[in-house]
Amino acid sequence: MLKKNWQIALALTPEADRSLQAYPPVLRQILYNRGYATPEAAATFLEARTPPGARTSTILGISEAVERIRFAIQHGEPIAVYGDYDADGVTATALLGQTLRAMGGQVLDYIPNRFDEGYGLNLEALKTLRGMDIRLVITVDCGIRSLLEADYSHQLGMDLIITDHHHPGPELPIIKAIINPKQPADTYPEKDLAGVGLAYKLAAALTTSMGNYPLSIERQLDLVTLGTVADLAPLVGENRALVRAGLEQIRNPSRQGLMALIGVSRLTPGRITAGDIGFVLGPRLNAAGRLDSALAALNLLTTSDVYEAARLAQQLENQNRDRQQITRTIQVHAEQLALAENPDALLLFAAHPDYNPGVVGLAASRLAEQYYRPAIVAQVGEEFTRGSCRSIPEFHITQALDQCADLLEHHGGHAAAAGFTIRNDLLPELVGRLQAIAQQHLANLDLRPRLYADLELPLSQLTPDLLVYLDWLQPTGYGNRPAYFVSRDLRVTNSRIIGKDNAHLKLVVSDGRITYDAIAFRQAHWIDRLPAHIDLLYSFELNEYNGRKQLQLNVRDLKPAGTID
Repeated sequence: MLKKNWQIALALTPEADRSLQAYPPVLRQILYNRGYATPEAAATFLEARTPPGARTSTILGISEAVERIRFAIQHGEPIAVYGDYDADGVTATALLGQTLRAMGGQVLDYIPNRFDEGYGLNLEALKTLRGMDIRLVITVDCGIRSLLEADYSHQLGMDLIITDHHHPGPELPIIKAIINPKQPADTYPEKDLAGVGLAYKLAAALTTSMGNYPLSIERQLDLVTLGTVADLAPLVGENRALVRAGLEQIRNPSRQGLMALIGVSRLTPGRITAGDIGFVLGPRLNAAGRLDSALAALNLLTTSDVYEAARLAQQLENQNRDRQQITRTIQVHAEQLALAENPDALLLFAAHPDYNPGVVGLAASRLAEQYYRPAIVAQVGEEFTRGSCRSIPEFHITQALDQCADLLEHHGGHAAAAGFTIRNDLLPELVGRLQAIAQQHLANLDLRPRLYADLELPLSQLTPDLLVYLDWLQPTGYGNRPAYFVSRDLRVTNSRIIGKDNAHLKLVVSDGRITYDAIAFRQAHWIDRLPAHIDLLYSFELNEYNGRKQLQLNVRDLKPAGTID
């Protein structure tokens, strides 16, 4: 296991301490660590207000998109909402499709099949849609790099509107409208909305313009929350405001499919958090598109039939179990293959014809996490190889792929995750180039995972009142980490292995004055070499299990007491 570098935040300044006097001392430090050092900034964050300047009407391209969509609805033109097969794309498709139908639009929801069509717009799908008399195609969560497909849609006589949150390439498609705050000319301040967030902004602009929407657009925030959290969009700024509001809806679900999914996941609706979406609901929504067609997930989110919802939710539950097993198998094989090729490589790579292309991204994610290196896992087809990339903060994987664009058929993504398609005969050159780029950027860095803690404190400061303040930080997740603390020289009074696969470590620790239970997920490897005294980096939480409520430490990492960080 990699040794992790603990970084404990510097103490807040006297000026910030005075400025944040309205808050308890621990919360002051946490706010300061996150860059909120004034009463105004702290209140905006804690209350999850929409940031100033985040006005929908200022998003580049949105007025042109609204005008074209209004024309289509008013003149009865068939519209296709063209999505992606992950949770972000599925929720965005459901949201925009339902909105347009409620406005009287003739709408076809279209999500490509990962195995037959691949990611994003494709020529055959556009030809099929034109044959169905579609006049307007609106993409969600895809299309920003589809230059050839955009030209083809024009040749077919179809207008194209692209809504996509992925990083644009050096050229933009020439189409009716592009909604992407990352495009160079867009001054909209919130650059990190997910695909479903942009679909929501377009839907909101349409409801303002049309004036005849029979439902509250805010009722769609449950979909925004599901897609935003599942896609790892940072939970700050406008995303934070949208997700907090959407969580309230999810805790009191009215959408039939969501109620069914919560049921098969064995979650308690009133206590659902962003973490539950990221680790429980999101993977189930993603499972459909990873193993088969994402239409099951889409139909689940749009059906009002209680029996159909139950059937589809159970289908996703079963597919998620299959997905977990397939991922484990590929991960073990990919790890062996990558290390056999070059155990010292700064970029891990594994490709095989038998890999399921729907889960290679998950296997790459596990490799990147385990070895703290960029990782690529790919499926080799008859003519093309399709790869998924996962990276670390020190290495922007999409920019690395941009430097190899002359080799690639398609590529795109974010700083930490991307995908590509390449001809099989060009794959060795691609791997060599990416390894050279990784060597250039990473060779002189201390490549250890960094774990950030907000402050060091004794166990005696962990009180029930502190949990109330920590709850103000919700929703936490990617981009807005939970509060983490460090406590030193704790005596281990009990330890044991728990979990179905004996993967987790259960501890009882004491500082001599107070004793707490602690759970260290996926850290059972410590059991045979656990020191008598340890340092812990953890979050503080209320554990509810079988009707019992208990304060506990959720351990991110542990070290022998006195270890230099």
